[in-house]
Amino acid sequence: MILVVNGPNLNMLGKRPKSIYGLFSYDDLVLEIKKWSEKNGITVDIFQSNSEGEIIDRLQKMDFKGLIINAGAYTHYSYAIRDALEILNIPKIELHISNIYKREEFRKNSVIAPVCDGQITGLGLDGYILALDYLKKLLWKEVEDGKIRKV
Repeated sequence: MILVVNGPNLNMLGKRPKSIYGLFSYDDLVLEIKKWSEKNGITVDIFQSNSEGEIIDRLQKMDFKGLIINAGAYTHYSYAIRDALEILNIPKIELHISNIYKREEFRKNSVIAPVCDGQITGLGLDGYILALDYLKKLLWKEVEDGKIRKV
């Protein structure tokens, strides 16, 4: 299973500045991930919370093989989430819908990047699909009849 964690205010997509976050809603994001999951036969759990502790509690369940995390503003200062990520010995991708390097100075620093395997920033919803495809390539192997199995 792949876990997708979305942090604070991502549930407000569609209401946030459209010039930065695009026109899609959080439900649109969830739908695209579910479509990818069904198409690829890989279970994806999608978790969203505005609470740092709830995010850490979800990460500590350790019931997933790959992780995509958009920690929202926690990216820039949450050493608690950084430490929770450091414990996980699985592929982890940090993701941001907007390009954090083209925005305010405080957004250009990620305290979680050093404990993630890679980072995708500024590609909108497509970033999630790219991250899912990467984890699929890394963790699953296609076998005959279009079925896949975990490597």
